[in-house]
Parts: sequence; C-alpha cells; structure tokens
Amino acid sequence: MAQRRKKPTGAYHHGDLRAALLTTAAAVIRERGLHGLSLRECARRLGVSHAAPYRHFGDKAALLGALIGEGFRGLLAAGHAAMEGVADPEARLHAYGVAYVQYAVDAPEHFRVMFGAELEEKVMEPADTAAADEAFELLRTSVAALLAAEGRGDEDPLPGTLAYWSLVHGLATLLVDGRIPAEHLAGEGAVERLTRGVLEHWER
Repeated sequence: MAQRRKKPTGAYHHGDLRAALLTTAAAVIRERGLHGLSLRECARRLGVSHAAPYRHFGDKAALLGALIGEGFRGLLAAGHAAMEGVADPEARLHAYGVAYVQYAVDAPEHFRVMFGAELEEKVMEPADTAAADEAFELLRTSVAALLAAEGRGDEDPLPGTLAYWSLVHGLATLLVDGRIPAEHLAGEGAVERLTRGVLEHWER
C-alpha cells in the first residue's frame, strides 16, 4: 500500500485560505525577500494544491496587491487608534507619525511592498487603493488641522504633508533596513521615544 504523504509542518487545514495566503506571503518575503515569493511556494507551505491559491489570486501581482491593501488598512487602523481621544491638532499629528513608524517596525514585510519600486506593477482592487488613499488623507487632514489651529488655514496643506511624510517615512525606512544603531533602540517604547525626538526637530 502506498504510504500517505505527510503535509508540511504548519500546513493549512481549514478556514480562510485567502487570509492564510496573505500571512504566508509575508512570511516568505521575510525569509526570502520579494523575489522568493510565489503562489506555488505559499501553497506548498500551507499544504494545499498548487491550484488552490488561484481561486483567490490570479497571479503573484494580485497577491502582492492584496498584501499592500492589507498593509494600508493596518496602517490606517494604527493611526486612528493612536489618535483616538487626542484633541490637540499637533498631538494628533505626532500620534499618527509615531503610529506610522511603529507600524513599519512591527510589519516590515508589508511596509516594504507598500512602498516598493514594484508598486506600479501590482494589481490592486479598488478597496485596497481606497485604503492607501485614506491613509494619506488622514495625514493631509491632520496637517491641515494643525495649520488651521496656528491661524494658517488658508495655506495649501500639501507641502507640509509631504514634508512630514518624508520625515516619518525616512525614519521608518532607516529602522526597517537596520540602519540605526541598536543602542538607540534599547528598552520598551524605544521606537516611540526616537520618533518623538525626531519630530521635535520638525516643529522648529
């Protein structure tokens, strides 16, 4: 009698295959980089047929597009959570800035594909594109609110939005790429402390 082949460790058994594919895709990117990602590899790790992922994603580009959408929804949720109950416009803006950097550190695989050079090649569903737009709009309206509070409500908020985004995104990228010495990241709350310290210079 032929011996039954064992499924890979951590194989997928039931539930939401689409969500499992996204989680597995992030793990593959973490271990192998973007070029190591494929629907076949995700299927192998989940213990499903090579054809199974295609019921949810037509190709690798569609999988990456969904991963990007998941990332922007996560960023948006983190921003809203950080700003909840914060009334002061400057404090709200900085809360979002801290949340942005912390999210990048906590979800580096998502962060890399969200802003990677391959973005234009990915297939994104309208809901995923809307999530990305909403994340940017939350930042823009926060900057606009701060300008209004300072009596500068007639100014175009776009330059300030891009300046602030460049600052937090640059810091996030340095952290994700491991470019900041470890001694600056020691202890609980290190990312928040570092981010707030950097943001103090934006205020000057």
